[in-house]
Amino acid sequence: MTELDNFYNSEFEDHAAVVAATKDACRDGFTHMLAGCVTAIRDGNKIMFFGNGGSAGDAQHLATELAVRYVKDRAPIAAIALTTDTSSLTAIGNDMGFDALFERQVQAIGKPGDIAIGISTSGKSENVNRALIAAKEMGVQPMGLSGRDGGSMKNLCDPCIIIPSQVTARIQEMHITLGQMLCGALEIELGLVSRD
Repeated sequence: MTELDNFYNSEFEDHAAVVAATKDACRDGFTHMLAGCVTAIRDGNKIMFFGNGGSAGDAQHLATELAVRYVKDRAPIAAIALTTDTSSLTAIGNDMGFDALFERQVQAIGKPGDIAIGISTSGKSENVNRALIAAKEMGVQPMGLSGRDGGSMKNLCDPCIIIPSQVTARIQEMHITLGQMLCGALEIELGLVSRD
């Protein structure tokens, strides 16, 4: 067996182990997140996603799945990623600093009853955590996807779903898996698609 074979196999084995651990550890948090999102959308509110780097990509991916569709054509679900407006991002970063990047946008477009979902593999991203604090102060429900020990983010969200892994790649894989599951479950729970 070559070094590449060993790497290939070990990555799949590690992934499978984290999938199993996540399935056991995160069910309650996922159920809580789904229920909050269902209530928000039924009440005419929106979901805001945000994060840095790969988590920014996840935020955009998930907001698009909801606003457009996940599997079948259906009515849109109000969702936005706070990672895509380059004018806002560069203005906030330049004028107020990178740590205000998401906080300022939540303050600008968030309203009571909305959901703010921060995504951070470490739970230590200052700009994500500041946005979660601002959200709570405004009556926007802060939720989160994290990993490792949850960092300070775990005390700022309800729920904070913490992936039981120390490896960034595995945490990100579970974030997008749970995120896509959230999209699919929302469609069903809102009665926008059938269960079959």
